[in-house]
Amino acid sequence: MTVQDIRSFNRFYTNVIGALDYGRHLYAPYTLTESRVLYELAHSPRTDAADLRGELSLDAGYLSRILNKFEQDGLIERTPSERDPRRRRITLTAQGSETAALLDERSRESVGALLATVPADDRPRLAEAMRTVRTLLSSGRPPRNEDVVLREPGPGDLGWIVQRNAALYAAEYGWNADYEGLVARIVADFAEDHDPHLERVWIAELDGRPVGCVMCVRDDAPGTARLRLLLVEPDARGLRIGDRLVGAVIDFARDGGYRDLVLWTNDVLAAARRIYQRHGFVLVAEKPHRSFGADLTGQDWRLDLHPPQE
Repeated sequence: MTVQDIRSFNRFYTNVIGALDYGRHLYAPYTLTESRVLYELAHSPRTDAADLRGELSLDAGYLSRILNKFEQDGLIERTPSERDPRRRRITLTAQGSETAALLDERSRESVGALLATVPADDRPRLAEAMRTVRTLLSSGRPPRNEDVVLREPGPGDLGWIVQRNAALYAAEYGWNADYEGLVARIVADFAEDHDPHLERVWIAELDGRPVGCVMCVRDDAPGTARLRLLLVEPDARGLRIGDRLVGAVIDFARDGGYRDLVLWTNDVLAAARRIYQRHGFVLVAEKPHRSFGADLTGQDWRLDLHPPQE
């Protein structure tokens, strides 16, 4: 293979996906780079300019001009970062979220139309070829935190949540089908009736496959949100995916006007408990119980989303 071979493939591929065809209004009125920045902001709720520069390898001046344009267009807001007062946290406004969703929908439709031209029997071969390209050109490096994308669930993802919860907890803790039934009911309730402004599911994706999930739903108590079904695949642990998922729920619940965020877990889930503690959750009650074929100690945790300022 030569450099010319790769350049030829690049020209072919950019033409196929229409990356340069602005006449189709795929990204209009934004460039491909601007659309990518919007995508990152929509899928990474705790973002500042330094994060974006690192994840997208953008020049600081170029990124600053993009963010200034977004601010002028009413797409973003910049506020002091809770993690580092020297940084500015960047969040999408309602208009920004709508714009990002529109661009994402256009992209999905474009890729869907492209995939429709590939015979069903050839699609596994295409997927494997794409994985091969990514693997070879990544120089065998291990996955990094920035390789993980948090996104909304697509077709089949809610079923994946049920299947992976059941399989993972059976393998790691010996829980029986009662737990699968519980998860199935939680997911079904969300799928059948939820308010997208107050309830949401996140899927963590790595190399095109789901590796984690979490859910935020309304609790029975007024003004209270509930975190549910936090899960990270074993081979994706160590990338702080759990922290990002919990952080996404906290930001969403706070922005949604909830006063506090609660969750129920069991004491055997030590790794998850450490994540909750890092984010400020406080243990408020615990009680032994027999569930899922095991003797467990259930725990209720709570986070005050608007603590009084000192």
